[in-house]
Amino acid sequence: MEEKHSRKAFAGKRAGKLILLALLILGVQAATKSCSTVSVSRGQESVGQAMVKSIWEEVKTLLYSQFMPGIAFMEEGGQGTWWLLREGVDCLFPFYGYLTAQQTGGQEESAEDIRTILLAEAGEETAQMEETQPEDILPDVDAGLEEEEGTARKDGDGQAGTAQEDLADLLRAENEAAMQQRAMAFQRHEKQMELDLAPLEDYETLIRQFYTMDENTVAGSDQLNVQKLLGEDMTISKDAEGPQILIYHTHAHEAFADSAPGDMSETIMGVGERLTTILTEEYGYQVLHHLGQYDTISRDDSYAVALGDLEALLEEYPSIQVVIDLHRDAMPEGTRLVMDLDGRPTARFMFFNGLSRTKKTGNISYLYNENLDSNLAFSFQMQKTAMEYYPNLTRRIFLRGYRYNMHLRPKSLLIELGAQNNTLEEVMNACDPLAHILDLVLSGSG
Repeated sequence: MEEKHSRKAFAGKRAGKLILLALLILGVQAATKSCSTVSVSRGQESVGQAMVKSIWEEVKTLLYSQFMPGIAFMEEGGQGTWWLLREGVDCLFPFYGYLTAQQTGGQEESAEDIRTILLAEAGEETAQMEETQPEDILPDVDAGLEEEEGTARKDGDGQAGTAQEDLADLLRAENEAAMQQRAMAFQRHEKQMELDLAPLEDYETLIRQFYTMDENTVAGSDQLNVQKLLGEDMTISKDAEGPQILIYHTHAHEAFADSAPGDMSETIMGVGERLTTILTEEYGYQVLHHLGQYDTISRDDSYAVALGDLEALLEEYPSIQVVIDLHRDAMPEGTRLVMDLDGRPTARFMFFNGLSRTKKTGNISYLYNENLDSNLAFSFQMQKTAMEYYPNLTRRIFLRGYRYNMHLRPKSLLIELGAQNNTLEEVMNACDPLAHILDLVLSGSG
């Protein structure tokens, strides 16, 4: 009996502590909101605000140590789904770190490192990188990137198939109607120049002329070696049964300067249909254009949302050897990625690779890419061919720290075709030389 009363008393005390702690949280949060209404000059906090923040951090540390899973969702730190994702990561990262350690033989990234990586993958971010003029080969080149990776969910079933078929018909009709006007002028180029590969044996020269590297990642001469990059065989056969190329869009709603709102045929998805048509009708490839939309609700987790569908498609069509994730970039409003190509305004484009490695964490074990070397070889051979046949059409290859679903096939490309400041005509025109470059590499005729 005494033991029973003792347990009740203990439970009562614990519940009482929880209530007091919860009240303390609400009080500190209310005080923080109050302090935040006071004007702060030049980004400095008031004394009261700093004191309240300090108290909150102490309380949070105490709470996380005892009640991490339940309390993390009570912290207020943002808006919308981004806040929910961030707090969900707060809840999960200690357990996730344990699982990672088991899978990597005990070489465990710290919980804080994992949390940072997960948030970086999920967040939407554009990094405007300053490029110096490469020597000998390239004139002035702009660079910029938006890329993200996140947490997983599945698309619904039901009428999705019918909706995608209707959308495919619409995209096809729109593109067929426009092809007559755009076909007016494109002429496949003969090789304009032969790159001198000798200077590229030097690692620094190779980086300077071919790559823009995000400040948070690193790649060495073991990976970026011109002989290794050219040594990979990127050719495929057009005679194999079933589709050989898959084109899809992690961010299907990316639109252009003159795109009609809500018209998917005038987004990057419509551009993908145009590229599909050219590769099929002019070059004889069998191409599957996947119309899944993974950024309808939020872009934060688009890569992980798409992953399940992509794996299912590749299992259904094992003949697929080339996977292309087609995007458009985001640039400052004053930047136009366009050039005159034989009298046609043509959007410039950029190849992109994720390295599954950051400077802070080193190799990211749970974003392992067994096809990384082949991915790098594919983009390099595409870039080299573009420079020789269509000088200045491409920007330097962008290297960043995460994976972006490029592990699914050795021949995986992520392409940033133009940006939001380009017109639809400019990006549609770019599909012609892009298809030609792709054929030169895949046929081995470049």
